[in-house]
Amino acid sequence: MKTDSPRIVVVGAGIGGLAAALRLCHQGCDVTVLDMHGAPGGKMRIVPSDAGPVDAGPTVLTMRPVFEALFEDVGERLGDHLKLHPLATLARHYWDDGATLDLDADPARSLANITRTFGAKAGQEFEAFSARAKRLFAAFDGPMMRSPVPAQMAVTKTVLRQPRLIMDMAPHRTMAGLLKRSFRDPRLAQLFGRYATYVGGSPYASPAILSLIWQAEAQGVWSVQGGMHQLAQTIVNLAKARGATFHYNTAATRITRQNGQINGVQTNAAHFPADIVLFNGDPRALATGLLGEGAKAAVSDRQTGPRSLSAFVHAFAAIPSGVDLAHHTVFFGHDPKAEFNALAAGEMPTDATLYLCAQDHGRVASDALHRFEIIMNGPPVPRDPEKEKPPCQTQIFKRLRDFGLSFSPTPEPDALTTPQGFNALFPASSGSLYGQSPHGLMAAFKRPTARTKIPGLYLCGGGAHPGAGVPMATLSGQHAAAAIMTDHASTLTSRPTAMRGGTLTGSATVERKRSLS
Repeated sequence: MKTDSPRIVVVGAGIGGLAAALRLCHQGCDVTVLDMHGAPGGKMRIVPSDAGPVDAGPTVLTMRPVFEALFEDVGERLGDHLKLHPLATLARHYWDDGATLDLDADPARSLANITRTFGAKAGQEFEAFSARAKRLFAAFDGPMMRSPVPAQMAVTKTVLRQPRLIMDMAPHRTMAGLLKRSFRDPRLAQLFGRYATYVGGSPYASPAILSLIWQAEAQGVWSVQGGMHQLAQTIVNLAKARGATFHYNTAATRITRQNGQINGVQTNAAHFPADIVLFNGDPRALATGLLGEGAKAAVSDRQTGPRSLSAFVHAFAAIPSGVDLAHHTVFFGHDPKAEFNALAAGEMPTDATLYLCAQDHGRVASDALHRFEIIMNGPPVPRDPEKEKPPCQTQIFKRLRDFGLSFSPTPEPDALTTPQGFNALFPASSGSLYGQSPHGLMAAFKRPTARTKIPGLYLCGGGAHPGAGVPMATLSGQHAAAAIMTDHASTLTSRPTAMRGGTLTGSATVERKRSLS
């Protein structure tokens, strides 16, 4: 970096902050990253076990080109740093009536599986639904997800060019309403409704357009050799090689200003001077004054609420028996309405769908310890969180035993993270894992974007545009880095830059050593 570079402090080492930090230090910026936890990754966290570290957050990558672009923009190749394994089976699904279904990376196999399990008509419905999701994803990837600011005018122009999109969007229907019309068999409607929870929503309140999430997964799913935390650590290593510095176990307590200008970040250890601050935490922490009164004006309450779903998450090692698991296995609740009605009421559901990730699937002996993550949807910090941990523990493993799955040893209560626990891990989040709720057709336009109302203070992460999930948070980091470079072009001593769809891509002379695989 150059000695006259403005000082940039990134608060939070989640994937959004890491993606921005890497791009900014590659441009020669003076970048310091602070995080309250002992390791990078944010919600891509790990917990220890007797079988090694367990991913206790996201477990796979989708939208691989987002990550290829990040590495390419700093003159690297994703494949030179991380080993990605494509999943042939995207997910295995079990219902309590005995039905089983695999959705595969090969669309023809998924179609054959659905036809075999649910009949020829269901296969036709699946093809139609998948085609709709593909059209929606293609239409809105650019003007929504890839755009630094979601532009209603750009979306309107896209729809006017392709009038069929109006029917595809089903603007007056919820996701559940669309799925009820798309599939005669309610089990398939239940399956694809689960994708609303990927962004913290209920299919009964999320807009129908979120059916496009299926296309993001249908394009491919990859596990990361060594776990998702390897992605975070790799980005840290690349950023350090470009001059960035990292401070862990360093909690930001206040974003400081002098004469109306950002001048640093106060932590539990020291004051870090800064000309620019990039906040990679839940924007609600700013709005509620957790980072000081001077930062409250950065975002409005409208941009941080209502809150998305939380979760009850077990992460542990045990020997499984009784059920043929895939890397991802879903055990459906009996009545999806019961689950989401309870969540809407702020209560822990008693008839819930359970997601299980078998992180050592196909890699260790059947009688050896395997690492698992089990997720049950939960409300943001429930009414009486202290009373929910023991019932949740009992309920989840009883439900799995009903499906024939057992673990030895049975996980202890300390393997469980509750919504209250997530609120402690991610301050002011209320335990919500996805920021603002995705409910309502206009929810995507209400999220805060990279630029805040305070000059010099920027946002990235799952609580900012374009939203939750590892690919989206990574894109938010790209948007934030581009905003910083654009706004401070006269003072930033950067390398020549190119722009990818209006956002920073790094050096215009990035060498393409060989084609990306």
